[in-house]
Order: sequence, then C-alpha cells, then structure tokens
Amino acid sequence: MKNKKQTLEESVLNIIGRKTELFISDINKYHNELNTVVSSSKFLVLGGAGTIGQAVVKEIFKHNPVKLHVVDISENNLVELVRDIRSSYGYTNGDFKTFALDIGSIAYDAFIKSDGKYDYVLNLSALKHVRSEEDPFTLMRMIDVNIFNTEKTIQQSIENGVKKYFCVSTDKASDPVNMMGASKRIMELFLFQKSKEINISTARFANVAFSDGSLLHGFEQRIKKQQPIVAPNDVKRYFISLEESGQLCLMSCLFGNNNDIFFPKLNENFKLSSFSDIAINFIKNLDYEPYLCKDEDEARALAKTLPLSGKWPYLLTKSDTTGEKEIELFFTENETLDLNRFNSIGIIKPNSELNFNDKTASFTKSINHLKAEKSWTKEDLITLFHKILPNFTHKETGKYLDHKM
Repeated sequence: MKNKKQTLEESVLNIIGRKTELFISDINKYHNELNTVVSSSKFLVLGGAGTIGQAVVKEIFKHNPVKLHVVDISENNLVELVRDIRSSYGYTNGDFKTFALDIGSIAYDAFIKSDGKYDYVLNLSALKHVRSEEDPFTLMRMIDVNIFNTEKTIQQSIENGVKKYFCVSTDKASDPVNMMGASKRIMELFLFQKSKEINISTARFANVAFSDGSLLHGFEQRIKKQQPIVAPNDVKRYFISLEESGQLCLMSCLFGNNNDIFFPKLNENFKLSSFSDIAINFIKNLDYEPYLCKDEDEARALAKTLPLSGKWPYLLTKSDTTGEKEIELFFTENETLDLNRFNSIGIIKPNSELNFNDKTASFTKSINHLKAEKSWTKEDLITLFHKILPNFTHKETGKYLDHKM
C-alpha cells in the first residue's frame, strides 16, 4: 500500500473504518499468562497456512512454544508462511516444522501415529466461501472438510491425550442462510458431542479483512492486474484484521472453558462497514481518486487508461446471489452469554441440556450412504441439512458469485 507512514495493521484498520485494534486491552492484560502457557506447551495447527491459520501460527510463534507443527494442504502457502515468520520474528528454540498434508489422507494419519503428542490442537482448515453453494460436489467436499475432518481430528486428539482442541467457526453459523454457515453450525453440534471426551472451545467472528479469497483480497488482486474494483452497494459486514483473527483464536484456545464460543463484542469501535465505503477507502489509501462507472464494460475499458490520470475505476452492484445474509449475528436469542469476563470478547456459554447424538449419527449415516452411491444432488444435501437444522432458512436465488465480475 502506498501510504508508508502507516503500519500495515493501521492501514487495514483505516480502510475498514476503525481507529484502534479490538482486543488490545485483553491481550495486554493476559500477556504474561499467554507467555507462560505457550512457552511451556506443544501445538499442532491444522490449516495453518490459510490466512487465519497463518495469523494463529504467528501469534503462537511469538510466545516461543516448545513445539509448533503446522499442517496444510498448500505447499506454496507453507513456504510463504516460513519465509514470513523468518523475516518477521527470526527463530525459536522450540521444534517448529511444517507439513504439506491433506488432513483427510492416510499420510496425515501416519503423521499423527508417528507422534501425535500435543497439548493443544487448533483446527483452522475450512471451506469458507459462500460461492461454493453452486455445485453438489464442492458442497460434499465442504461437508468433509468442515464437519468430518473435524470429527476425525478430534477423535485422534482424544486418543493421543491432547489437553484442548480448538476449532474455528463463523458468525454465519448463527441462524445460517447458506450452506457454508450451516455446515459450520452442524460442525458445532459435532463439537458438542465430542466435548464429553475432550475440552473444546471455538470462536465465531466476522469477515477477516484481506483474507485469501475475500472481496477485499480481490481488491488487491484487481489493482495488481490493473482491473476495476467491484463491490456490492447494499451489503454491510463486521470486519476484523488478520492479526485480530489470530488473537481471538488463541485466546479462545487457551482461556476458553469447555464448549465456550468466543466472539468480538460490539462497541463504538466495532461497527458494521459497507463494502462500498471500503472500496472507496481502499482506492483512496493507494492515493488514487475513485471513479464510479456505470457498468462492467465501462469499468473494464477505463481500467487500462484511467489510472494514468490518478483515478481508479470502480463499480457498485446490487447483491442478489445465493446465500447472502442480510444481517450478521454472532449469537441467537436462545444462547446464553457471558459479557463480563473480557473487555472486548464475549462468550457464548454451552447449554448442557442439549443432546444431538441421534441427529449427528443420522446425518453421518445419510452422508455415507450418498458417498457409497457416488450420486447426490444439491437438493439431497439441503434436505439433510434441514433434518439436522430444522430452522435452517436456506436462501436460494438461482444466482451465484461466480456469475459476476
């Protein structure tokens, strides 16, 4: 970004319309305890080369852990993670290694069998995109990654005597309207069942600004490729920074009680931001003047010439694609909250009376039947989601993000 007077974190906060970091007071308050716990513990981070995973790995690395192993399916992202850590923080006396493995593979199982001795396992792997709504095959992979790989790695953690298992959820799991959010809510039900055998905590949080594949990350790619910026003009979302996502996950992992779900508390510093405002802020932050285009053709054409005059073309569109949530919520009215333990973090407390064992077992059996047949439709999967989540209000419009610029 062109503004050299700002740090990267300050620049990101400015673009999303915030002045200060969300969790700084709680991080400072628990700094010594974080240091003590991390520096005497062994960690395994799954999906650790994704955007949020990298943020979590960095937070752990900074506190000098005894062991920090990182697993991810992306070899290239792991390479960049190591380069980033070496360039930012240097080295540690602990055992720091990365492994390019698919969590669902036999090779991963062999890796766990060879050691598997960790105090904390943090699972950041996920299929997170609403755009995965369109085809039934990607949806099945979403179910495998978000639900069944989670169940598998929890069971392995139980068998290896892991002290605590953390798994990231999403605000979209609260009253979900899309399959991604619903898959994460189903994952939470599986977590609740497994928490009878191991301590588990999780976190729901907002859009992570400039995470891989996000709209804001797309803004960066459009600039690099000299293409127009496009954003919806009718969508507002909550945003946290990459660093904040890592902080919230680590706080939940280390300080969350069994079945606690951490989330960022709303306050005057944490409000809804519109994508249209963020697009304008992003362009201005690069020292360009935003130029509003009337349609895609004009935007594409002007992207080749307009930047030469210090302006950048952008286009605002109406949001009409499947799975878009009108209002983002971190919790429902039926969930019990603890808003007093932390200054900037709220906690959704477990309802001990809930028992989903029959539902999760039936869901697993039905999915396995579809896999055995090697034949299923999107409607088949939606039906199964409705059975385990009766209040799931799937929003289908027939339009998808891959159909837009």
